[in-house]
Amino acid sequence: MTSVSIRDGFIRQRVEQWELQNLSPYAAKSALSIGRLRPEPPCPVRTCFQRDRDRVLHSKAFRRLKHKTQVFLDPEQDHYRTRLTHTLEVSQIARTISRALQLNEDLTEAIALAHDLGHPPFGHAGEQALDEVLQEYLPGKHFRHWEQSLRVVDLLERDGRGLNLTYETREGILYHSKGRADLDSDLLDHSCTLEAQVVRIADRIAYVNHDIDDAIRAQVITPNDLPSECIQLLGETSSERIASMVLDVIAHSLDSAQVCMSEPTQQATDMLKDFLFERVYQEEAIGLKELNKAKGILKALFRLYMEQPELLPQSGHRPTDNMSVESLAQAVCDYLAGMTDRFAMDTYSRYFVPRMWHITS
Repeated sequence: MTSVSIRDGFIRQRVEQWELQNLSPYAAKSALSIGRLRPEPPCPVRTCFQRDRDRVLHSKAFRRLKHKTQVFLDPEQDHYRTRLTHTLEVSQIARTISRALQLNEDLTEAIALAHDLGHPPFGHAGEQALDEVLQEYLPGKHFRHWEQSLRVVDLLERDGRGLNLTYETREGILYHSKGRADLDSDLLDHSCTLEAQVVRIADRIAYVNHDIDDAIRAQVITPNDLPSECIQLLGETSSERIASMVLDVIAHSLDSAQVCMSEPTQQATDMLKDFLFERVYQEEAIGLKELNKAKGILKALFRLYMEQPELLPQSGHRPTDNMSVESLAQAVCDYLAGMTDRFAMDTYSRYFVPRMWHITS
């Protein structure tokens, strides 16, 4: 094989041909991708979905996930999940399911790695804070992390140029979350790719199990608190439950145009999700005072930047004098949502906490 054939895209075309011949008829094929927002020459080696994955992996927003809260705020112990480790667990589960179903593993991984890029600092408390304070300026307008994730890859990365991902990856990012809704609800359009459906279910499998694990470690709950019917069906340990859920998804989605669980496993998974919302995600369980402090930080910074937009950094979409309130609020959301927990606390301290000063002779 010569360097000329590599430059001509022989390797990429060989992978594309393999996908067409070997993947499920329901799988997304990179050679048949709808394309990107802005056309660009293809990579000679990587398929378009592999290129998406690499762009996400090398983005600044992805690196910042390691200092963003999953559930427990900036824990001192090393073994609690962060937004980054959650993303990696989702990716692993999603790739396992996708491979077993003969779907496009590269597209699945790209969606999984990007699905939480727009999540703000301080976990769900931070998302709630931005949603509440945004409505002070734009009544009826909501902050949703999956919509923000799409803004990150479309507009905010690369100093406003975005990552220019494929339509299929962007669709999966936007539709990955069902919030608190059950997996059997019709809130999510099943016309999206099966790879996007895999990530949606993998996200639920991952957080239901690792958040239980972290809550037990934090002594918020004990193993005996978990619904007994869920334990009997899925298993006593996190690894047993993940294996049960993954095997169930594979068994009920083979050669199918939809990715789903069996009804008993789905109901048990939804029951564990509801248990988390009732016993773990409540502010009283994970520190009402600390969560209120975290929410107060984001709200105070939001109001500060709305009143003094000149304080926003010059890089990216810096507000102008004639910018509308809606555009300014969006710019503030973009900046705050991109912060890590630590950077948000440091920024708040810089503007709102008095500093020592000295008189020099």
